[in-house]
Amino acid sequence: MAKRTRRAPAKKPRAAMPFFISPQLATMKMKAPSGSQWIHEVKYDGYRVQLHIDGDDRKVFTRNGLDWTHKFSVIAGAFDIQGKAIVDGEVVVIHENRTNFSELQADLARGEQDRLLFFAFDLLWLDGKDLRKEPQLERKRLLQDLIDLNELGQPIFYSEHHEGDGQALFEAARKLNYEGIVSKRVDAPYRSERVEAWQKVKVVQKGKLPVVGFIKDPTGVAALYLGKEKGKELVYMGKVGTGWSRTTSRKIRDALDTVVSPKQKLTKPVKKPKATWVEPKFYADIEYRDITSEGLLRASSFKGLSRK
Repeated sequence: MAKRTRRAPAKKPRAAMPFFISPQLATMKMKAPSGSQWIHEVKYDGYRVQLHIDGDDRKVFTRNGLDWTHKFSVIAGAFDIQGKAIVDGEVVVIHENRTNFSELQADLARGEQDRLLFFAFDLLWLDGKDLRKEPQLERKRLLQDLIDLNELGQPIFYSEHHEGDGQALFEAARKLNYEGIVSKRVDAPYRSERVEAWQKVKVVQKGKLPVVGFIKDPTGVAALYLGKEKGKELVYMGKVGTGWSRTTSRKIRDALDTVVSPKQKLTKPVKKPKATWVEPKFYADIEYRDITSEGLLRASSFKGLSRK
């Protein structure tokens, strides 16, 4: 009887790399969590991107799946590794010791990439293995190993994390005028939706600014134009269009209708065809994220109105 030869078990074929993975998003919170089940990272003020490496083929996708490889070609080329990987991270520009979204937008508008940096914070795929079911901390370990073993340097950076009291890191971020922090469950998988396993706390700035005009709405106001007093000058600071209910909108309109002006009171007039200009007799309490390089409010929200 012929002797049977034992066959080696067939190798499991490696899975094909996904074209694009919808990103995991953080849930907004008022306070950062603490405890051994959480790690905390600085929140970067930039563009969330997903970097795909497949040998010499490199692609960079926005959080909505748009192919922006041409805008971030320098970063794509700098992630020089063998094999295949999908890396989640943020493209930023650092200006005055912090990430600055306005400066990033300005560089992209000019087609400049010299100042672009990429902070990698998650690894979703590596050489045929889907890592999304792996715990957060394991994915970060593999990501750091990938960057260190391939000796990747600027513009590629590994996003460091901190353990312990998240609120303490948030207070430090506030003092440095960073955007905020993101806290992540160490044992959580990666899911393509907004999750409680990632929690973000944002630094918010506050101001009381004179209202210089408004846009009418059938029930009140659609937006307020705001200024800022600089000595004897009244300069334009942008507009706010969120933060009020229909009832509050009506009350704002009733108040501003009493101080309508035939012309704007700004020192340097701005062109706003839909504006109804007013005497700067009312102040709006505003929360905002930042002031752009053009001197305008960014991500502003209305909190109240008071008489001068």
